[in-house]
Amino acid sequence: APGRRGYSGAGAAEFLHRSIVPTMHYQKSLPRLPVPKLEDTIKRYLNAQKPLLNDEQFRKTEELARAFEKGIGRELHEQLVAQDNQNKHTSYITGPWFDMYLKAREPILLNFNPFMSFNPDPKPEYNDQLIRATNMTVSAIRFMKTFRAGYLEPEVFHLNPEKSDTEIFKKIIRFVPSSISWFGAYMVNAYPLDMSQYFRLFNSTRIPKLNKDELYTDEKAKHLLVLRNGNFYVFDVIDRDGNMLKPSEIQAHLKYILSDNSPAPAFPLGYLTSENRDTWALLRKNLLDNGNEEALQKVDSAVFCLSLDDFPIKDLVHLSHTMLHGDGANRWFDKSFSLIITKDGTAGINFEHSWGDGVAVLRFQNEVFKDSTTTPAISPQSQPASVDSSRAVQKLDFKLNDALKAGITKAKQTFDATVESLSLDMIRFQEGGKELLKQKKVSPDAVAQLAFQMAFLRQYDQTVATYESCSTAAFKHGRTETIRPASVHTKKCSEAFVKGLSKHSTEELQNLIMECSKYHGRLTKEAAMGQGFDRHLFSLRCLALSKGLPLPEFYQDQAYARLNHNIISTSTLVSPAVQLGGFGPVVADGFGVGYQVQDDWIGCNVSSYPARNGKEYLQCIYKSLEDIFKVLKGKKIGS
Repeated sequence: APGRRGYSGAGAAEFLHRSIVPTMHYQKSLPRLPVPKLEDTIKRYLNAQKPLLNDEQFRKTEELARAFEKGIGRELHEQLVAQDNQNKHTSYITGPWFDMYLKAREPILLNFNPFMSFNPDPKPEYNDQLIRATNMTVSAIRFMKTFRAGYLEPEVFHLNPEKSDTEIFKKIIRFVPSSISWFGAYMVNAYPLDMSQYFRLFNSTRIPKLNKDELYTDEKAKHLLVLRNGNFYVFDVIDRDGNMLKPSEIQAHLKYILSDNSPAPAFPLGYLTSENRDTWALLRKNLLDNGNEEALQKVDSAVFCLSLDDFPIKDLVHLSHTMLHGDGANRWFDKSFSLIITKDGTAGINFEHSWGDGVAVLRFQNEVFKDSTTTPAISPQSQPASVDSSRAVQKLDFKLNDALKAGITKAKQTFDATVESLSLDMIRFQEGGKELLKQKKVSPDAVAQLAFQMAFLRQYDQTVATYESCSTAAFKHGRTETIRPASVHTKKCSEAFVKGLSKHSTEELQNLIMECSKYHGRLTKEAAMGQGFDRHLFSLRCLALSKGLPLPEFYQDQAYARLNHNIISTSTLVSPAVQLGGFGPVVADGFGVGYQVQDDWIGCNVSSYPARNGKEYLQCIYKSLEDIFKVLKGKKIGS
């Protein structure tokens, strides 16, 4: 329907949809992220420490925690609450969290940037590189225009969609003033989510600066950045009136870039974005002083980055390597996100993490996938427009002096060595998933996390600090909170399965799984409601340092450091648009675990460095899932 999709004179739909409720309708009235009570935080912290320490260590940590709670911790907490009350427009975690990301000096490659890869287009002939790149680019621009016009459906978590995800509800709620609209949604069990990060999806980049990077956005820029073979190209995708370029013209320009046989640059600039941030900041200053200001401005302000790779994907492991790091030359890791499309039309997104979290990127991916597959702008029969692409497309030329050439060479060596040391492996457990687990009344996420604990115990005979990220987007300017999946319950259950099978009946093992599930469910609910302990303790620490106070003894405890050295770092997502997602380990001796629990299977991919064996860890995860499912079905393990 032309009305709904807003066709412009150019004949292509300019918008994905026109929401009845304005995009930011709920933003003003979102509840604020609570600062937890200090005593709750200390209690939760000690619960998370218990499985990681022996009695002697725990006694010492408990003493330090109690002293902190009564003394300096109490003062800091009161200051944090006072500060929070003076900044009602935001959340207490916003400042410290941006600082944490932007002050980090290690490379963002592998340490921070995750990837999520798209499912293939269900129509095989649409998975041609040019066709898919055109359709996804058009859909991405539609998303941007829909968002900026206020037509994008607000992001809402519906607990009772029959009541809240309806035309009638939307028609009513749009007349409720923004200052109270959240309460209207809450009455029908719908939870609007924070959308303050979305504007940074487009025309945005992270700029390296000494000591602390900066986020930069220029919404006036109208061009797309395309990388191919390490070369940089730009062309306008929005005209002077703010309309999108015709899809056939975008197709023509992309075809021109794909057929350009310029050699790869001897010194590909993209490698610099994988460097240490201070090193890159100094090199960037050199680039600017060397007459590259205009070219860099084009890169930084582009709507987004489209990376076109010249090879097909061999298998899912190759896919993960390609989307997580690629060859380094055909990437610009600082861009808020890059859409990567390989020779066979396989697509994925690699995104910079400081500006936003998975929720915003996933919404973008879901919309782009749905739009580009259900209402594609061009088809395999479409002819590119007969335009002069050689005039419209500008190839960026960078002037490099010897210092810059040396910097790029060194960055490439570092990149190659780092990537060389990274292993990525994956499994798919086909013997059951969400459906069976719900039938047995256990939480699917709890079972996956229990399997990660059991597997580590089987492989390394210990319980270690584990991180699971949980969105706090239900609150204004919420980011994430940590769920601590390693608990006394998972430890007890894992030990029973790995070391004490003969001592337990199947029923006892079932009860242990149940305990884990209940406890994990509680932790998850707490984290989503802003009642974890990690962000609170982190903010108190930042506050102490910002006031120039000596670091409280509580934070100097080795156990505190160990808890924040997350050996098992995990994150999950399930979406119709996403095939798989992943990220690097967050510590040298850690695992990065991306997983999804589907209706009848569980997928898991693991990244690791030489200090750990990811392949073996996955085998142990598989064995753990097998054992847990057997027990839940009432069978004896080994039968």
